[in-house]
Amino acid sequence: MDMKTSNYAVRRGEIEHYFDRTAMKAWEQLTSTAPVGRIRATVRAGRDRMRQQLLDWLPQDLHGRRILDAGCGTGAFATEAARRGAQVVAIDLSPALVEVAVRRVAQNLDVFDHAGRIDWRSGDFTDPALGEFDHIVAMDSLIHYDADDALRVLKGWSQRTRRSMIFTFAPSTPVLATMHAVGRLFPRGDRAPAIEPVAEKLLRRKLAHDPALGGWQAGRSERVASGFYTSQALELERA
Repeated sequence: MDMKTSNYAVRRGEIEHYFDRTAMKAWEQLTSTAPVGRIRATVRAGRDRMRQQLLDWLPQDLHGRRILDAGCGTGAFATEAARRGAQVVAIDLSPALVEVAVRRVAQNLDVFDHAGRIDWRSGDFTDPALGEFDHIVAMDSLIHYDADDALRVLKGWSQRTRRSMIFTFAPSTPVLATMHAVGRLFPRGDRAPAIEPVAEKLLRRKLAHDPALGGWQAGRSERVASGFYTSQALELERA
């Protein structure tokens, strides 16, 4: 295992531990309709706007389309895609969050009224055994990896994606830089896995100059900022 692979594996383990144990209850509440405090309300609103943005970049009719929801969390995106008729593989590192997602869908079986289906998994979203997809969507699941690790993930996905890859990244802004620095002051055991901000120009340059992504083109981009939530979506399409 080389150093880069080792770094990716270490970060993946930190993310799994955080969302499966440390923050599972808080995350379950945040992604529900239960009352939350003012700060978390801004995060919830921002995530809702971002999810809708990613859905808007997909066809309204998803019958016959196979989609990977990479880092599905409690399943909100997978649920909406299935309502459009998609065959969704929804995977997350946290088995506990996937259990929440399964429970919520069981309470809303209308999701499958339009021939959609969700195959829930817990594990690594880079696993080639997951198969091929028309679209891969990764909402706020690559933000904890540095740009080079995220690029390696995208290159792997590109070999198994027919139409588009849509993902979010943490844009490099003064506000996010300050939040990142403040977060390092907390005791290590209390910290969420750090996000890795990247400038959009740098990210686009890396994507454009990588030979493995020569058949792909970076297109639409949209930033969502809502209180303590800031994230930017980028769409990659086959050229």
